[in-house]
Amino acid sequence: MDLDERRKIERWRQAGVSVDAIAEKLGRHRSTIFREIERNKFEDREMPDLSGYFCVAANHRAKGRRGRYRKLVRHPKLCASIIERIKHGWSPEQIAGRLAYERSSVRVCHETIYRFAYSADGQEIKLWRYLPESRARRRPRHARRRHGRRFSAELSILHRPDIVRDRKQLGHWECDLIQFRKRFGKANVTSLVERVSRFTVFLRNNDRQSRAIMDGLIDVLGPLPLSARRSITFDRGTEFTDWPYLQAGLGVQIWFCDPQAPWQKGTVENTNRRARKWLPRDTDPLSIEHRDLHQVCAHLNSTPRKCLDFRTPAEVFRQKILSANR
Repeated sequence: MDLDERRKIERWRQAGVSVDAIAEKLGRHRSTIFREIERNKFEDREMPDLSGYFCVAANHRAKGRRGRYRKLVRHPKLCASIIERIKHGWSPEQIAGRLAYERSSVRVCHETIYRFAYSADGQEIKLWRYLPESRARRRPRHARRRHGRRFSAELSILHRPDIVRDRKQLGHWECDLIQFRKRFGKANVTSLVERVSRFTVFLRNNDRQSRAIMDGLIDVLGPLPLSARRSITFDRGTEFTDWPYLQAGLGVQIWFCDPQAPWQKGTVENTNRRARKWLPRDTDPLSIEHRDLHQVCAHLNSTPRKCLDFRTPAEVFRQKILSANR
């Protein structure tokens, strides 16, 4: 966008023309106009009445951002060094921090490196493949999800009753996902373990969409008596954000571990480590058939466990259900 277009935007905004109408007049998408106004408007904190969109100020701010990005074009050696470090697995923040530590004569911030990686030059050599999250498209900076708000404090594992913690009642489960190498995509396996009996169920998922994962849990636990499906404990992964749907479908109580504390659901974590014998990370999850997962579960559920006085999980689970139904 050039100064002439910015003059028109300023004039039309002062005349009260809507963003949609401006976009149509300039032949641009409405989001482009919104972004131009938001990123380049002038703000005076001491005199807010003077704030607004002014073409000269907007053009100056836009040129300043381009100048920061073009720094990598003006310094090809620096650019080559950054590309090499990205390909060696360094994150943009690590690169920028190292340049500062080395007291480099030319420095860039991590945001500049991210912008370069997603620019036309960076896309041409597919630099995004080497970034920490390997996203082909960058998520907008101010629209990144904050998942902590999706998990109510009332559902914290700190409020879980002692009868669940002490494994004194059947029907309290722990759930997690077994992940595989990134090159295989987002397919995964749901791992579901009952805390008292250590009875295990595995389900394959073709992606990490929360609703589909919750549907799988409803299908598996739905046929069980209420005494065998009282609660489920999750970590705070995004794949479990549709928990209200699960709660409505099963009527179970939901609990969540503290942030960055997967050890709080140690039963399922331990089961996942055992399952790696048959489900190593180098396995393509889409090649795993349901009967394969059934066989792994059958093996785990028929193996005597010291914590169960050398009974099997299947034996304990069956005995507890029969006792509860008497």
